[in-house]
Order: sequence, then structure tokens, then C-alpha cells
Amino acid sequence: MPRKSSFTQSADRLYISKATIFKLFLLIGIAAISAVFVWYTFNVIDKLKEDTRSQVEKYVKMWQLAANSPTSGQELQFIFDEIIVKATFPIVVLDENRDPIHWRNIADVSMEDTTAATLAHLREVSEEMFEDHGEFPLVFGDETFSYSNYFRYGDSAVIRQLKMMPFIEIGILFAFLILAFIGFQNIRQSEERHIWVGMAKETAHQLGTPISSLMGWLEVIEADRDDAQGGCMEIDQTTVDNMRSDITRLQRVANRFGLIGSVPEMEACDLKQLIEEIVEYYCRRLPFEGKGQKLIYEAAETPPVLLNAELAGWVFENLIKNALQAVDSRDGRVTIHSSLAADSNSVRVEIADNGKGIPVAAQRKIFRPGFTTKKRGWGMGLTLVKRIVEEYHGGRIYLKRSKPGDTVFEMHLPLVENRKGS
Repeated sequence: MPRKSSFTQSADRLYISKATIFKLFLLIGIAAISAVFVWYTFNVIDKLKEDTRSQVEKYVKMWQLAANSPTSGQELQFIFDEIIVKATFPIVVLDENRDPIHWRNIADVSMEDTTAATLAHLREVSEEMFEDHGEFPLVFGDETFSYSNYFRYGDSAVIRQLKMMPFIEIGILFAFLILAFIGFQNIRQSEERHIWVGMAKETAHQLGTPISSLMGWLEVIEADRDDAQGGCMEIDQTTVDNMRSDITRLQRVANRFGLIGSVPEMEACDLKQLIEEIVEYYCRRLPFEGKGQKLIYEAAETPPVLLNAELAGWVFENLIKNALQAVDSRDGRVTIHSSLAADSNSVRVEIADNGKGIPVAAQRKIFRPGFTTKKRGWGMGLTLVKRIVEEYHGGRIYLKRSKPGDTVFEMHLPLVENRKGS
């Protein structure tokens, strides 16, 4: 199994590092949000508990005052019914022996239920109330005779629900986080599969043209051999030159794909000369009789650019080929213009065509792996172009505009001194 290049290994480590940082950031963010939820909720609960205790103290004083005042039993019952029983929190009143004698708002317990099981349950409930909030004594009688009852209360339904809220919210957040990780993982795996399939098809596409050409030249040689009828056959030098050109192109294609997974060697290049060679290559294959496709290159003098000629050539071949495929074969025009950018820090290259244009809905997607507007495309050409320009050469490429009759891609490549200083 071939070993990964140092560039690929470092890229993998960088990707893993970024992925790990992103996951840690999410986890820390979830933890921070959860802590804020818990703190805020329990802060509100504490304030509600303070308000409840203040109300309880008032209720106890009112009950104490009413019980020890010379009022009739009917008036005492009125105070009890209108003040005490309207409390929204659980209440249990115990006698001197700590046995329940009054209770309100106890879940699943009726005020008329005085069975032994109910009283036992109320004792347990009152003990929990005592642990949480303590108790308030109720003293009845006079100087000659007095006795005490004990008032205990619990948290209201609102407070109990609030106690559960932060944990429910945290559970929802973590459930969402898990679903997000699963979704991202599936999307990533799907994109990786698509990229590998696209790369394989792009390789086959790149190799197909020179291989088909070589097969054609072999047929020419075989036909000449048959015509020679066993005699000494001389192979035309043009055929040899064309075969040599196609073999060189096969080697170039192989080199290009090999460079994708490694650190490409850069050197100062005359961008004008590089583009002229590619334009000349395509011009030899265009129909120029009468109306036909025209490929025009307009170049201004520019300083050298730090490039890998193989990869940069691949970029321009892809862009020019796409433009030629987009224009009409009878009157299509593809114009390439290169000049020094306005900021004098890079060379600006525009590739324009008068084709049918790119639909508005597709303009933001054209650089995505696997996206294509062609019926027989695989959606890897512009993806590779963007990666080569931006990741390998530190440049920038984008679709400047596109409408029927006017589509322009613009590219910026840093000058040699800027790349060396970066």
C-alpha cells in the first residue's frame, strides 16, 4: 500500500485538529449554556422560595392571631378558608404529637381522607417538608393552659416544575447535539464518497482523450502496414510526432493527479507564456472556416507569478474547455484577458464567454464537489480549479457575473514577491 505524502499527512492532522477543536467548542458551548440554564433557573427558584416563606410567615401569624383572639369559631373558619386554604403550596398542620390534623394541596390526598395509610403518608410528607423548610409552631391557649401545633409547608407545583426545567433543556440540547453529529457525519461520508467517485471519473475523462488519440494513430500505422503488403513500411514523421505529443499528455495527466496529494514545487513563471501555450493548443482544434468558435487571448505585460506549471495549466484548460462547451459552435466567443490587478499585488485573469450563462440558482453551487449543470459532467472540474488556485497557489477565483451572452470568471494569482513573503 503506498504511503501518504507528507502534505497529505499534515493535511489529515490539520483536518483532525480542526474537527477536534470544533467538537470541543460545541461541547464547551453546550456545557456553558447548560450551566447558565441551571444557574438562572435555580436563582429564580430561590427567589420564589423566599417569597413563599414570607407568605407562610404571614399565614402563620394570621392563624396564630385568629386562634388566640376572642372571635367565634365561624370567624376563625372564615380566616382559615379565605387565607390559609388559598395557598398554592402544600400545607400540613401537626398536633403536639406531630400527627397530621390539617392538610392542603397534597398530591393525590383528599382533605377528607383520614385513613391510617393516608396519615402515615402525610407523616412522611411532613418530614420531607421539615428537612427542606423547617416548621413554624402554632401556640394556642392562655397563661393557665396552652398547647402547640406545628405548621409545615412544601414547594409549590410551579417550583417543582422549575426544578425539572434545566435538566429537560439540557437533555434537549444534548439530543440535538447527538443528532447534529450523526447528521454531519453522514453528510461528510456522503461527500467523501462522491468526491472519490468524481475523482475516479475525472481521471478516466482526462486519460480518455490521449488514449483515444493513440488508438487512432495505431489504426493509421496498421493501415499503412497493410498497404505496404509485407514490404518495408515507413512511418510518417507527423504520426510519430502526434503520438509523442499524446504520450506526453498522458504523462502530464498522471503528474497532475499525483500533485493533488503532495506539496507541488513552485517556480517563477511567465503567466502570459503559459496561457498562450494552452490557447494555441485549443485553437488548433477549433473550426475557423467562416463563422465558428473564436478563442482570443489579450495579455498585458505582468511580473512573474509563483506557480506550479502543471497544476496552473490544468486550471486554465478546465476553464477554457468549460467556456468552449458553453458557447455555440457557430459563433461562440471565448476571451481571456490577463493584467496586473489594481492593487498591484496580483495578476488578474478573466475568462469570458458569450454562452447561455449559468442559472442564478446554480451560481453559488458551481464550486461544490459533485455539482454540475452538464448532462454528462461529474462536477469535479471547478472543484479542482478552486482548490488548485486557492489552496496551492494562495490565489482567489470566483464567478464575477453570468447571464445569457456574458459569463465571466475572475482569478487573482499573487506575484512572486508576495508569495515568498507570505
